[in-house]
Amino acid sequence: MMKTTSLQELKKELIDLSAAELLELILKLAKHKKENKELLGYLLFDARDETVFIENTKELMGQQFMEMNRSNVYLAKKSLRKVLRTMNKYIKFSGSPLAAVELISYFMIHLKKSGLPMAKNTVIGNMYEQQMKKINSHLSKMHEDLQYDYRKRLEGLV
Repeated sequence: MMKTTSLQELKKELIDLSAAELLELILKLAKHKKENKELLGYLLFDARDETVFIENTKELMGQQFMEMNRSNVYLAKKSLRKVLRTMNKYIKFSGSPLAAVELISYFMIHLKKSGLPMAKNTVIGNMYEQQMKKINSHLSKMHEDLQYDYRKRLEGLV
């Protein structure tokens, strides 16, 4: 069985490579997995302007909420999980607490507006509570002034 190489060892090896060899490795990684390609796309095109990235992600999430099947609670839960997967992937790409708070609050606002029975359905209620915990965790990593502003904005969600 192959052992996983540490980041430090990888860094040492990558320093010795030429630009052409690095380019070849990066393209090979991007071809290997869709998420690698998406991360590379984020790093190359979206990382410079976080606000545009957040707005584009909100737009994508809004589309997913519009396409959600609300006729059946089971299908609605599946759709919500899909929106959460998308959101979490982009939060991971960004790594910014600000982006996380923006996207999670957007999710929570749309979930509340959706009219799904959060009080009656434990899974949906738990989903909402879990996002509330995440948002508080990300808020604690932000500057106090920003924390105050966002907590004021999010008072209606609790």
